Amino acid sequence: MNYAETIAYLQSALPMFHRIGPAAYKANLDNTYALMELLNNPHQKIKCIHIAGTNGKGSTSNMLASILQEAGCKTGLYTSPHLKDFRERIRVNGEMANEEWIADFVTNYKNDFDKIAPSFFEMTTAMAFAYFDAMQTDINIIETGLGGRLDSTNVIHPIVSIITNIGYDHMNLLGDTLPKIAGEKAGIIKPNCPVIISETQEGLASVFQNKASELNAAILFADQQWQINHQIKSVFDESMHVSAINHQTNKTITFNCQLTGPYQTKNVAGVLACIDELNKQGYAISDLNIQNGMHNIKSNTGFKGRWYKLQENPLVMCDTAHNKDGLQQVLPMISNYSNGNVRIVLGMVDDKDIASVLPLFPTNAQYYFCKADIPRGLNAGILKEKANEFHLSGNVYASVQDALNNAIKDSAPNDLIFVGGSTFTVAEIID
Repeated sequence: MNYAETIAYLQSALPMFHRIGPAAYKANLDNTYALMELLNNPHQKIKCIHIAGTNGKGSTSNMLASILQEAGCKTGLYTSPHLKDFRERIRVNGEMANEEWIADFVTNYKNDFDKIAPSFFEMTTAMAFAYFDAMQTDINIIETGLGGRLDSTNVIHPIVSIITNIGYDHMNLLGDTLPKIAGEKAGIIKPNCPVIISETQEGLASVFQNKASELNAAILFADQQWQINHQIKSVFDESMHVSAINHQTNKTITFNCQLTGPYQTKNVAGVLACIDELNKQGYAISDLNIQNGMHNIKSNTGFKGRWYKLQENPLVMCDTAHNKDGLQQVLPMISNYSNGNVRIVLGMVDDKDIASVLPLFPTNAQYYFCKADIPRGLNAGILKEKANEFHLSGNVYASVQDALNNAIKDSAPNDLIFVGGSTFTVAEIID
């Protein structure tokens, strides 16, 4: 198969969570271990940092990858989902995986894959491990897809693990309380492997402490070691000035971070704690590497979609936040906008508890309801009806792009347009 045929096969033949939802979820690691055995166990040959959490995984992964690249490490980065190109999921030093390699890989093993019948994510995870092994990377950042304990990535034994935060998402699969969800995320903690908790959350610390104690894993709560202060003239600036103080050593480091949402300070604490741990393990990551890495995240790793500016006049921002905790961080930045009118292009998926997130949206905005072009997309008419119950008013449009075009047409130069509600809504309009 050529590359186009390969991607068509992956998307059509393999159950894909991000298109069809929970029906694609596999509640065990059997297929992943079968794939590892088929591929001669690449997961045992690569050095990894494993990252789980409800929100902040992508930002943390890309910050770390950028810093490690600046430190001279050949760095693999595995994240999901992709926005435009499948190869965004698998990168080495920011470069997307090679098309020819992917086509050859799938062609060579297709008959075996058909026997194992993996999901899209299981297959992609196996591909990432094989690619990093083939590229002879020095270190790899591995982001979980969903949960932790039963996530396909959880066959690795990392050198350090990070859990960013715990919030309500995928409750039908991970549990209906935060301690239950935390227990699933804690499943990435491995014997004798240090784990960093980016954010201390009331009632959840003991879940991680008990799991770490059981497995003799050193545990560190990053926000108790690192105090992160930030300064921005406006939440729409291209960078955020950060001053970080280590309470243990009294060391201070300052840098400009390309990821500018104020909520990123929680992720920064986890990243800096991870760098401390890596240096204890013999890495030589300097303050200059950190400063350059934070300043060059987008160019180093190609990261997009987190509080991301699409254009000026009118100002168009987008963010892939799609659950209650994520939207609680993003929406205040929109609600507090006072330079002009606020217009929101909104599309969601049909297996989310939208009744819990719609009350977070500002009632004084004009809404442009739409549906992302995936089977999971929530019908725009139904979304409008639900939104009206929370006094959010607007019109329905045939596509995300049509909704955005109309929002721009309706706007004055000083208006703010926000595009969000789902990763897939953002994917259809981002460059």
